[in-house]
Formats: sequence, structure tokens, C-alpha cells
Amino acid sequence: MAKKIVTALVGAAVLGFGATASQADTLSDVKAKGFVQCGVNGSNLAGFGAQDSQGNWTGLDVDLCKAVAAAVFGDATKVKYTPLSAKDRFPALQSGEIDLLARNTTWSISRDTQLGFDFRAVNYYDGQGFMVKKELGVKSALELSGASVCVQSGTTTELNLADYFRSNNMDFKPVVFEAQDEADAAYNAGRCDAYTTDASGLYSIRLKMANPDDHMVLPEIISKEPLGPAVRQNDSKWLDIVSWSHYAMVAAEEFGITQANVEEMKTSANPDIKRFLGEEADSTIGADLGVPKDWAVQIIKAVGNYGESFERNVGEGSPLKIARGLNAQWTKGGLQYAPPIR
Repeated sequence: MAKKIVTALVGAAVLGFGATASQADTLSDVKAKGFVQCGVNGSNLAGFGAQDSQGNWTGLDVDLCKAVAAAVFGDATKVKYTPLSAKDRFPALQSGEIDLLARNTTWSISRDTQLGFDFRAVNYYDGQGFMVKKELGVKSALELSGASVCVQSGTTTELNLADYFRSNNMDFKPVVFEAQDEADAAYNAGRCDAYTTDASGLYSIRLKMANPDDHMVLPEIISKEPLGPAVRQNDSKWLDIVSWSHYAMVAAEEFGITQANVEEMKTSANPDIKRFLGEEADSTIGADLGVPKDWAVQIIKAVGNYGESFERNVGEGSPLKIARGLNAQWTKGGLQYAPPIR
């Protein structure tokens, strides 16, 4: 009898898991409604997720949303954006309000397990830093003992801040805000001595200050912040499409394929490039992903390769002028690396 009960329970558990997994089919839902609902930064974070006066969205994360839409529909405009705060971003993904979270979000073990999300691709390798007013006379974060520090709640930043000061035997006064805009305004008004968040965010926030040149980002990077898109767990088909949309941009840069030459590159004699661009007659890569054969071509036409997207949004071609650093190709000392597309 005990054996029968155990067998029944195991069977029920397996059936229950199967039911849950079968319900997780974001790709079918996206195709049925005709667009991707993408959760982005609601605080107009220049370079990553920002909306202009005409309602147009731009940024590195926004380009990823467009890339996914281009892969699925062959049309990068088939995206609807949901602006989200740090506090609201996770419930929005968990509830199904959005299909994809691309909001400068750090991949961590707790988010990968406790929150029920899946991460894979990293579209920006970042680290937490500090910004201060030059008049403070501080050249290093190690000189901030006793300082008041503006920080946003509900982020890894808040935890890293406490760890850094404790490990260096320094005191500090956290000035915590739920919304990034509130933290920006408080720092600008002089309510805290320093501001801490991801270094890329600091460069963006610095541009919002009344006099950006009066502020400086200190040299210390106190954490690892791999930023990337998140999807709900148990939805491997959708995770594949989101991840490979990023990898396609990285691979295109490595292959030397750009927005300008992608059509010309279709005639390349390189078998890897032909396979990548869907020009091999027997290639099933697109079909295996659940997208059209020319999915990579559509991504590159829409947003360019990763290097083009980086330079346009956060690099030398942008007001932020952030160096590639860790986000350079693996062949140039960086960490951006696409697995083989074959």
C-alpha cells in the first residue's frame, strides 16, 4: 500500500510539473497577440532605456527588445514597452504582465532560483560604483567613511553598499529611495554626499545633473553586475530566442557583419557566415528556434551588431562615452562571446 501511495504521489508530481511546463509557452502567446511586451527602465536611464518627447524608446536594453521582435516577426517595431521601477519589475514578469524583462537587471543566484526567473545572455557587464561632487574633494571610495550615500531600495546595490563599508571598517549613512528619480533629485539637491548604483547608471545620471562637469565617478568598482534579460522559468523555447537574439548581435560583430553590409554578406564564401545568415539550403537553425530562417538578418537590419548598438547607445557615439572595457569582444580582451551558431 505504501509503495502504491508513493508511486501515485510521484506520478501526480510529474503530471503537475508537466502541466506547469506546458502552460509556459510565451512564444505562442507572443505570436498570437502580434507583439512582444518588453519591460524596460521607467526612469529614463540614458543609454539603456529612455523615451524621447515623441514617445520613441532607445537604449541598449531597448535594442534587445527590438532584436527579439525582429527575430520573431521580421519587424522590430512589433514591441510594446512597459516602463518599470526597480520595485515593480519582478512582479511584472512573474505575473505575465510582460514577456521579457530588459531593464539593466543583475543576474544573481537568488533571482535565478527564488524568483522563478531564467537568465543566460549578458548584454552589459557592469559593476557598482560611486559618484560624488568634485567640491567634496574625494578621490577614492575609501575616503567616504562617515558619508551619507543615496541608494535605491529593492536592488543589489543596497546590499553591496553595506557589504563594502563593513568590509572596509567604514561608517556610512544610507539615504534610501524607492524610485530612482527621487534618488537622483536628492543627490542633486545635496541631501547626500555620494550616489551609488551600477557604474553605467552613474554616467547616465550624471548627465541629468544641473552641471554634469561638477560631478565625478570614483575609480572603485565594488561588485560584479552582469546585466541581462530575464524570462520566466520553465520556458526554454522563449529563453532560447531571447538569448540567441543577443548572441546573434555579438556574432555579427565578430563576423564583421553590420547594418550596412548584411545583404552583401549573404554572398560570403564563409560557411559559418552563410549558416548564420540562413543562406545554407539545409540549415534548420531558424526552424529549431521557432523563428524564420532569416532571423539573424532581420536582427542586424533592425539594430546592427552588438558593437554598433553599444557605440550608438553608451559608447563613443553617445553622450555617455563609456569605453567598451569588459564589453569588448572576447578577441579584444572583453567578455562578450557568442557560442557557436551551428
